[in-house]
Amino acid sequence: MFKKLLASVGIGAAKVDTQLHQDVMMPGHPFSATIVIKGGDVDQEISGLSLTLVTEAKAEVDDSTVYQHVALENWRLSEKMTIEAGQTYELPFEGVLHPETPITTVGGRRNQSKVWLQTGLEVDLAIDPTDRDMLAVAPSPAMDTLLAAMEQAGYQLHKADVERGHLNGAGFSSQSGAYQELEFVPGGMNLFGVREVEVSFVPQGSRMNALIEVDRAFRGDSYKSLSWDDSTSQPALLEQLKRTIG
Repeated sequence: MFKKLLASVGIGAAKVDTQLHQDVMMPGHPFSATIVIKGGDVDQEISGLSLTLVTEAKAEVDDSTVYQHVALENWRLSEKMTIEAGQTYELPFEGVLHPETPITTVGGRRNQSKVWLQTGLEVDLAIDPTDRDMLAVAPSPAMDTLLAAMEQAGYQLHKADVERGHLNGAGFSSQSGAYQELEFVPGGMNLFGVREVEVSFVPQGSRMNALIEVDRAFRGDSYKSLSWDDSTSQPALLEQLKRTIG
C-alpha cells in the first residue's frame, strides 16, 4: 500500500520515454519512434497513452503578451492497460508531422520557435508520467526554395517566432491555430523603402503558400500572397517574389 501511495505522487512510478528515429524532421513528412514504458515499483493501471505535437505561441491577452502551448496534433496510442512492476514495454510508432509545424533549424539572430513531442501516460488519481522531446524541424524543399530566393533578393533572416491565431491569404487558410513568422530585413541598403518582410508558410496539399507582410517606410504594412510547388525553380520563384514584394 505504501508503494502505491508513493507511485501516486510520482515516486517509484512507471516512466515513459519516446525515442525518435530521426534527428531532423520536416513539416508534412513521416517520422517514426519507439515509445518505451518502464514499470515502476508496483503494478499501475493506465487509462491511455498519447503523443502530442506541441508548439509555444505568443498571444495577446488583456493587453499583455503571454506564451501559450498549442497542440498541433494528438495521437492516441493505446487504451486501458496494466503496466506491471519492473517490466519494459516498447511500442513502435509512425506518424506524419503536421504540415504547419514551425521550423526550428533556420538561422537568424533571434529564433524563438519551439516544437516538441509530449508523451503521456494517463494514470487515474496519480501524477501522469510525461516525457518531452524537443524537435529539430527543418524547412521542406518548397520552403527552402523560398528561403533561398529571399536571400538572393537581398534579404536576411532576422527573427523567427510563433503566434497564436489563423492566417487567410488568396485562396488559402491556416488550420492549426498557430502560425510562424519569419522576419527578414534588407541586407545593406534599404530596398525600395522596405524596412522588413514577414513570411508565414501555409501548406495546402501539394501546394505551398506564403502570406507575406511588407513594411515600408512612410507607407505602412501591406499583405501579399504567394503560391508555388516543389517543381517551381528558384529563379522562377525569385521573379514571383520580386513582383510580390514590389
